[in-house]
Amino acid sequence: MSQNNMAPEQDLNEILQVRRDKLAALCEAGKNPYEKTKYDVDSYSTDIKADFEDYEGKVVSLGGRIITRRVMGKASFVGLRDGEGDIQLYVRRDDVGEEDYAAFKKWDIGDIIGVKGFVFKTQTGEISVHAQHIELLSKSLLPLPEKFHGLKDLDTRYRQRYVDLIVNPEVRDTFIKRSQILTEIRHYLDSKGFLEVDTPILVPMEIGASARSFKTHHNTLDMDMFLRIETELYLKRLIVGGMNKVYEVGRIFRNEGMDPKHNPEFTTIELYQAYTDYYGMMDLVEELYKMLAEKICGSTVITYQGKEIDMGKWERLTMVEAVKKYSGCDYYDWKTDEDARACAKEKNVEIPENATKGTVLAEFFDAFVEENLIQPTFIYDYPVENSPLAKRKPEDPAFTERFEYFINATEYGNAFSELNDPIDQKKRFEDQVAAKKAADPDCDSQVDYDYVTALEYGMAPTGGLGFGIDRLVMLLTDSASIRDVLLFPTMKPIE
Repeated sequence: MSQNNMAPEQDLNEILQVRRDKLAALCEAGKNPYEKTKYDVDSYSTDIKADFEDYEGKVVSLGGRIITRRVMGKASFVGLRDGEGDIQLYVRRDDVGEEDYAAFKKWDIGDIIGVKGFVFKTQTGEISVHAQHIELLSKSLLPLPEKFHGLKDLDTRYRQRYVDLIVNPEVRDTFIKRSQILTEIRHYLDSKGFLEVDTPILVPMEIGASARSFKTHHNTLDMDMFLRIETELYLKRLIVGGMNKVYEVGRIFRNEGMDPKHNPEFTTIELYQAYTDYYGMMDLVEELYKMLAEKICGSTVITYQGKEIDMGKWERLTMVEAVKKYSGCDYYDWKTDEDARACAKEKNVEIPENATKGTVLAEFFDAFVEENLIQPTFIYDYPVENSPLAKRKPEDPAFTERFEYFINATEYGNAFSELNDPIDQKKRFEDQVAAKKAADPDCDSQVDYDYVTALEYGMAPTGGLGFGIDRLVMLLTDSASIRDVLLFPTMKPIE
């Protein structure tokens, strides 16, 4: 009898009923498969296959899920998936006993079992485990997706990640790499003397930033609260307090759109270092990303969605230089805001009605530059209009010491020489909140005056950096969508 998986024409309700009947029969016989509390596992499929010479003839104990079966009269073959990989089991009636073999023949694809036996190679050369004892550890009441087609529907894969992980082993590799990436980042920052900290997720106000918050209510305090949209302001309070190198791996929440690069909740790393500036942050990014590419991908040259990207080579351009390079327009030819708006009209770039030169420059960047930044590129010296937390350039106060870096026409991170002038910061916050309320009078945006107070105690010159973990994992695992690198992405409920 062959039972690779359910036949497509079989009625699902019938299959479900059969499995429940099997469970009822087991319980009636005093063999409830859910009562087992422990099973001693001492070996894994990948180790056995990698070190067969050491394992050959050795008795091992494994636990895992039945993925395939070829059940015959007196002997059968089982494909076992144990969380590390797959391995074949050879199960013979004369070895496990007639009663256990008869019970085994009624087990289904998806059931979780324990097996003890010795390691050997079959006549075809396949490394296998010759079972001497088998045991049902958990009954699967739902059938796995049909073997040869697997679970392909993306919506179902994202909603039922547990099934996706069972039937698509390569998905597990992506999340193993995600964990490795986080480990390597922490190790790198720790080795540089940074301290990992935690800051509040529930915050008392919606700050003036452009991102939209999720709002909730604290019953005991009888006050509205918000899920954080960044970790920046709390981390910089710690710099004020004398903690000179800090970072946080933080979950961030933004009540905004969803697409292949955006999810309402995502993970960032923000780090702040006293007595350095945005050039120090550039050096850190370059060194960190080179290291990650080598550790995770084995080379600084990686492939992402068919494009070869060299993580070992980074270009540095000011925003003015980049706009001139890709649009032909020179910011310094615009003597007035009117000149800039006229140029935008000539180039068919949409801008706000009263746009300043800095605003026009930023719009030109979006229109002409970003799509060309395939290889790793730092774009620095941003106009003050869109950089409310960055320090102005002393030699040109219309610009700030800020950079973003781009790979494959996508922004991956943002960094500043942090603004530590409390008077300038207060005005920028107030201007930002006023602009937001003018656009949406009902918004909850407020100025974080406590942060301004912190700056009034004095903050050392500081470099700050924030970047998204999810996009980085996408890059290093060649994943097309952010949902491919989130175990449980946000999904609209099925009606």
